[in-house]
Amino acid sequence: MANLWREIKQPTESKHTGGLEMMRTPFQPVPEPDTAEWREHLRAEIDEAHKEWINATRFFNVAVGEDQIDYAIYALITAEKRYEMLIRIAKRTCKVWPEWRGALQ
Repeated sequence: MANLWREIKQPTESKHTGGLEMMRTPFQPVPEPDTAEWREHLRAEIDEAHKEWINATRFFNVAVGEDQIDYAIYALITAEKRYEMLIRIAKRTCKVWPEWRGALQ
């Protein structure tokens, strides 16, 4: 365990980037807008956001107690806003939109 701490790269004073080095983790690159790959990526994101919204609604329906209800409301609002945001992005950026292929059934 002691060696694990030494393996973590600690920023030096001269190279400090304000925590941005943590954000540079390897993620899959986002495809270029308005390509078939971009539309598929966006469709998958919309599908995931819709599922999160459904799950947040279910949690709200079974929440008990003030803390759970507060959390459920926050989760529900957040999931709904994310879904709406992705739909707006899809409408704004995709000139041609393929069929949903059962994404939101």
